[in-house]
Amino acid sequence: MSLKGIVIFVLLTLVVIFTAQNYEIVKIQFLFWSFEASRAIIIFLSLLVGIVIGLVIPFMRRGHK
Repeated sequence: MSLKGIVIFVLLTLVVIFTAQNYEIVKIQFLFWSFEASRAIIIFLSLLVGIVIGLVIPFMRRGHK
């Protein structure tokens, strides 16, 4: 396994542990929306959005050249 694969595995393991420890229900307010969700789901969705943004930006930069 490459170094990159090991780093990704370790980071994902830490995220899973962190998420599992934060399972409480929290109230989310965004502009006019308000809802309750598990903190673990919010953490996971935030991570997912960050990954998608990190993958999309390089493709957008290539298109401008």
